[in-house]
This record gives sequence, structure tokens and C-alpha cells, in this order.
Amino acid sequence: MTSTKIITKFILLNSKGENDIIDITNNIKRILLESQLKNGILTLFVVGSTAAITTIEYEQGLQRDFPSMLERIAPKGIEYEHDNTWHDGNGHAHVRASLIGPSLTIPFINGETSLGTWQQIVFVEMDTKSRKRKIVVQLIGND
Repeated sequence: MTSTKIITKFILLNSKGENDIIDITNNIKRILLESQLKNGILTLFVVGSTAAITTIEYEQGLQRDFPSMLERIAPKGIEYEHDNTWHDGNGHAHVRASLIGPSLTIPFINGETSLGTWQQIVFVEMDTKSRKRKIVVQLIGND
């Protein structure tokens, strides 16, 4: 009889600042392998309100397209009430991060993530300066 286990790990990153996209797929796969869990779900959550996690095909074209898309949706050059209140110039970063989201849930089956062939897990920095970031990785499953 198998029992359900919960395992929590952390990934620590140093971002270069706005539009830094970091592929964390191998980090996640290593954590899953070390857990020895076979079936369940893993959840990723970035701590902070100006960063996000998503999936993307991690290639040069999309690494340029993604920030361009964000600029069209939540441009830097417009007024944000956040900036009027805090005068820190990162209102657009908060809006962008909330659109993409701070978390992601991925099923795993037979010890493998359910990612597609061209699908990688990425951390996206939205803030205007480099940051130290923590990503919580929680696995819930059985062995």
C-alpha cells in the first residue's frame, strides 16, 4: 500500500532584472527525481509580487517575443497609480506579474513531468532591478 507524501523544496535565483527569463525545467525535474515519487502533482510558487512562473518554448525568438507582448499589454510608459503612491517606477511590473501569475501546477506520472516536447518551465522577472528570488516547489504524490 502506498501513502501520499508531501515534499517541499526551494529554488533560489538571482535575476538580472526586468525581462530576465530563466529556464527552471531541469531544476524541477531533478527535484522530482530526488523525491522518488511516481504519481501526483507538483506546484511551483514564486515569492514576490513582481515575478511570475509559466511555461513556454524556451528559444531565442520567444525570449524576445514574450517581453514585447508584455510591453503591448502593460506598457512601461503609462501612468500607474502604484507609481504615484510609492514612486518606485515598477507599477507595470506588478500588473504584468499578476497577469502571468505566481504559480503553476504540473501533474507527474511514473516519475516524469507531463510537459510537452517543446514546453519548458520558466521564471520571469518583471521588476526593474535585479532581485534575489525564492521559488517554492511542493510535490504531493505517492511512490
